[in-house]
Amino acid sequence: MASGQNGQGFFTCLKLMAALFAVVAMAGCSTSSFKQVQTWEGPEAQPGQVALLHKPGSVQIVSVNGQDMANYLTDDLELTYQLLPGQNTVVFTYKTIWAKQGVVDNGESKVHVVETDPQQVVINARAGESYHFVLPKAETRSEAERIRQNFQAKVVNEQDRQVAVSSEVVKQTPQLPTLPGAPQTAASATAGAAAGAAAASPSATPAQTPAVPSAANNLPTLEGLKVLWERASTDEKKDFLRWAFQ
Repeated sequence: MASGQNGQGFFTCLKLMAALFAVVAMAGCSTSSFKQVQTWEGPEAQPGQVALLHKPGSVQIVSVNGQDMANYLTDDLELTYQLLPGQNTVVFTYKTIWAKQGVVDNGESKVHVVETDPQQVVINARAGESYHFVLPKAETRSEAERIRQNFQAKVVNEQDRQVAVSSEVVKQTPQLPTLPGAPQTAASATAGAAAGAAAASPSATPAQTPAVPSAANNLPTLEGLKVLWERASTDEKKDFLRWAFQ
């Protein structure tokens, strides 16, 4: 009996630790890391070097210039994304939530979620400018469904001047903008070095790329949990939180 109680106590403690980790992660996400989101790999930009795109909680940014954006514990956050000057392709979805009427079965969701297919806007960003979404409004769930079928959003600047209109996602290789004065990126530097080596020694054997170890290996427990959380799918995150708060 004592062994069973000890095991149950350990499991309860483990759930409390997991719940505490989730709360700490959410608290951390709501502070400095969520002020502005960098959308490129490389050095941080100085104030005034980039444009800013503000998104409401109903918009989920999927990718910018082909680079996937992080998913957070809650996807209804108001965030600001930094855009490099030049053409930026932003892929997003728009979601509204509607309460279900009547009795809801045990375990069944209490809301209807109406979400668009991925959409894209192409913004010719200018350093120092700020942009925000102008979205269609629905008063009822049925109206939201109609909007979803023929969805169109706009992006405007601070003077409410239209700078982009949404459309269906077009699969293409993006032309990545660059940060003014930034050094050569690692990708282009690697490509240039490889081309130079091939020209100098045509018979040279390409070097094999070493295997990349798992990011969760050899990390402290908290850091490893953070890495695993970032890799988890939306359904996995929901299942985890449901288990943690039972």
